[in-house]
Amino acid sequence: MVGLQVVRPTTRAEWNKALVELPAPHLLQTWEWGSFKSRHGWEPRRYLWTEPETEEPFAAASVLTRRLSPLPLAVVYVPKGPILDYRNGTLLEVVLDQLERVARRGRAACVKIDPDVRPDTSAGQAVLEVLRRRGWCRSDEEIQFRNTIFLDLTPSLDALLMGMKSKWRYNIRLAERKGVTVRRGSCEDHSLLYSIYEETASRGGFIIRPESYYRDAWGSFIEAGLAQPLIAEVEDEAIAMVIIYRFGKRAYYMYGGSRSVHRERMPNNLLQWEAIKWAKEKGCTVYDMWGAPDQLDESDPMWGVYRFKEGFGGEFVEHIGAWDYPPSGTVYWLYSVAMPRVLAVMRRLHWQRASEGS
Repeated sequence: MVGLQVVRPTTRAEWNKALVELPAPHLLQTWEWGSFKSRHGWEPRRYLWTEPETEEPFAAASVLTRRLSPLPLAVVYVPKGPILDYRNGTLLEVVLDQLERVARRGRAACVKIDPDVRPDTSAGQAVLEVLRRRGWCRSDEEIQFRNTIFLDLTPSLDALLMGMKSKWRYNIRLAERKGVTVRRGSCEDHSLLYSIYEETASRGGFIIRPESYYRDAWGSFIEAGLAQPLIAEVEDEAIAMVIIYRFGKRAYYMYGGSRSVHRERMPNNLLQWEAIKWAKEKGCTVYDMWGAPDQLDESDPMWGVYRFKEGFGGEFVEHIGAWDYPPSGTVYWLYSVAMPRVLAVMRRLHWQRASEGS
């Protein structure tokens, strides 16, 4: 787009102020998220496209770069971005041109984007056409969930409650009758939150990061006023938790967990209800339940999670997913195909040797 300038904001206030003025600003594009990732191996760079005279923002991209040591390569990622009006095809091309230059200059194997663009719209189809024409390809590596469930928070609390499935309303009232209470936590609850999350991971068979990572991922946002832990208790015994994030007009259900005890008291239903009320209290108009199946099929491993979330009255929302721009097709193949195969063989050999030595 002729006439726009690219600036590099240097303060949290400047960046977040511009970001919140754009369409559908995302938490993962905030200054706080980039700073958090900078403490875990990523280098953030922030680009803002503005009108020179008025400084009105038109687009933003928080770009994360990770070096593939010892190789002279890097990967570049724009989490849930870039942020812009995707109906403006000219603006999209300007932003993509900048991201492609960043990838080439930084000797990146690829630059990855995964914006919240819906493919079931004419604008979404136009975006896909632009990406393909410019040499972007659908990525096999999704870092974030491609799809989600949005709950519209603009109705009254009574209307939101009535919009849920009857069993979900019943379970909320059941939890209250069975003595489940929910309190708002703080950074002082970190060890408790992690212990519940760790137990959930052990029961569910999924891998989580070390406690120090979550102390940062949760604590830095709690301290910034952008996250709120909610803890369900029975007689002062913590049995479940969620951590809700927010930015702009959207709240995000990003983390949650429960213990094996008192599950029949339905604490998770009550937690979600309290999270919805907290989000409305903070002025949010959308509750992003963060994660849904790739396909609405009972064989999908996320089907049970989806059934729980959609019972609260939300809408299943499909996005275009992750797209990669590879400056070099050969280097991209080595990174995305050959390297994973080599690593898989190395891991298999390691476990064989370990088992033979035991």
